[in-house]
Amino acid sequence: MNMDPMEQERAELAAINKKPFLTRFGFYAKKSGPGWMQGAITLGGGSLAGALYLGIISGYSLMWLQPLAMICGVIMLSAIGYVTLSTNERPFGSINRNISPLLGWSWLIATLMANIIWCMPQFNLGRAAVQQNLMPFLGESTNSTLAICAVFLIIALIINSAYGKGGKGIQIFERILKILVGIVVISFFLVVITLTMNGNIQWGQIFKGFIPNLSALFSPAPALADAVAQSNNADFWSGMISSSQRDKILAAFATAVGINMTFLLPYSMLKKRWGKEHRPLAIVDLSIGLIVPFVLATGCVLIAAAASFHGQTTDVFAKENVVAKTDILHEADGEGFAKGDIKFAAGAIITKQGEVLPKMAAPFHKILDGRLSKEASGKAALDAFKEAKKGDDKAVITAASSAVDAARLALPASERNLAAMLANRDNFNLAATLAPLVGNTVAQIIFGIGVLGMAISTIIILMLINGVVFCEMFNKPGNKSLHMLGCLVSGIGGFFGPFLWTGDAKAALAIPTSVIGGTLLPIAYFTFFLMMNSKRILGDSLPTGGKRIVWNVLMLFATGVATAGSVWALYGKATGSNPLGQKFGWAGLVFLVVLFIVGIVGFTSKGKQYNATQN
Repeated sequence: MNMDPMEQERAELAAINKKPFLTRFGFYAKKSGPGWMQGAITLGGGSLAGALYLGIISGYSLMWLQPLAMICGVIMLSAIGYVTLSTNERPFGSINRNISPLLGWSWLIATLMANIIWCMPQFNLGRAAVQQNLMPFLGESTNSTLAICAVFLIIALIINSAYGKGGKGIQIFERILKILVGIVVISFFLVVITLTMNGNIQWGQIFKGFIPNLSALFSPAPALADAVAQSNNADFWSGMISSSQRDKILAAFATAVGINMTFLLPYSMLKKRWGKEHRPLAIVDLSIGLIVPFVLATGCVLIAAAASFHGQTTDVFAKENVVAKTDILHEADGEGFAKGDIKFAAGAIITKQGEVLPKMAAPFHKILDGRLSKEASGKAALDAFKEAKKGDDKAVITAASSAVDAARLALPASERNLAAMLANRDNFNLAATLAPLVGNTVAQIIFGIGVLGMAISTIIILMLINGVVFCEMFNKPGNKSLHMLGCLVSGIGGFFGPFLWTGDAKAALAIPTSVIGGTLLPIAYFTFFLMMNSKRILGDSLPTGGKRIVWNVLMLFATGVATAGSVWALYGKATGSNPLGQKFGWAGLVFLVVLFIVGIVGFTSKGKQYNATQN
């Protein structure tokens, strides 16, 4: 009589768990799966942007930040896994029954919102990787964007369908994710190798940057601090850097482990039919599939960004100063443009049609305009340009635009330098750092593949989580129709990302979602902290003695860090200049306090009821 494969695996684990660590580690590595799913979602556009912007604004001084965030996340994800594998219950229902329905439904709704909203920038990131890095000959027309996004959606739906079939489908799903994550890590690793070979990286400063330094959270990096001291308006630039640095730090921290990741892990474990015997495996799985690729990929991006852009101005000014296509063609020695080629000359980017793309002009000018808005003459020029754009008179628009350009150029060189240092670069700029090693075309392809793998893997997982959310909403676990409907809802939201994730619409979508997600992440941590200390929930699996002390110290640390970061972010929005951010910031702070109180009251009252029945 053949033993059930899962029963056989549990028997193997029961024996393996008693053996030396290295023997156990080798066995666990072969059985890993859910951890790689976590890795696929965390290595998305948010992680890329977070590491890129950290490197630009702080240099190497915050190398420790994202690894710390990931360690906190793994601690709490391990606790979530322990609770799930000990009880073999779906967490949403368990939280509703044992603590509070408000906590359970808040967790689910925040996850649902995050899956839909954060899918949008992933489609946009993948679209940009194809159109800018891999196939620039496609251009960035509406038709090509729709076609690319349709392909992403179909691929994600097919792969999620395979996951829904279970068994071999899950194995195929996990292998695809491992390959995609591997591509991401290798691509970014090549960037660092290139910069090292060119002598652009200071490894001593990098290793120093891994030592936590809390003062780096609140103080500008030395390169920026020196530039501020030399500027004509130190108060404005200090305030701007402080606000920008806080936002970038919190974005980098929050994208390490998001609210939807806390929802994915327990259900992916239950889908694989893991049980108590899998608890040690779950921790190693998270370490291999989550910590290792995340630290390598984000670390490489941060190093490349810091080495290439921190305190730098030349890449911005070279592109800003290019004003005529003929000048660039002359510097390119009159080379023709073969189909699909992108040429770099005078710091600008030229397509096969000879079109000039001054990539850095927009972010650079946005910062300068913020400075101009603080002076009467500058504000008048900006307001006149906004009014001119509402009309159809091209001469008026051109004159108003010229007045704004003149005001920007009139700013002192020290302030223009600061704006150039702070201008956000993107994946196209970062890809160019590979050019000295492999040439421009190959550099864009290598980097584009990594970014595309990052986007697609995250799209797949966000859609998967939304499928699980829909099944839980209607209390029909494993229902294939509901699961695919949830996947489709998230996917369709992402499909329109390149059109919606821009301008004012981006802020209108991102601000409430980030506030809700930021509020609920420490609550999710706090909820599972309570569950790890509940005899009612864990029964005989409740940790005791030294193990309980270790678990609680680690969980209190992780929950405390997440809560401090959340409060800092929410207060920053509440006291910021954005009216929408102010409303949601204060609402988030109030909601955070309410949920903590509800959690404590629910946990205490349920515990008393349980103790009464035991006596």
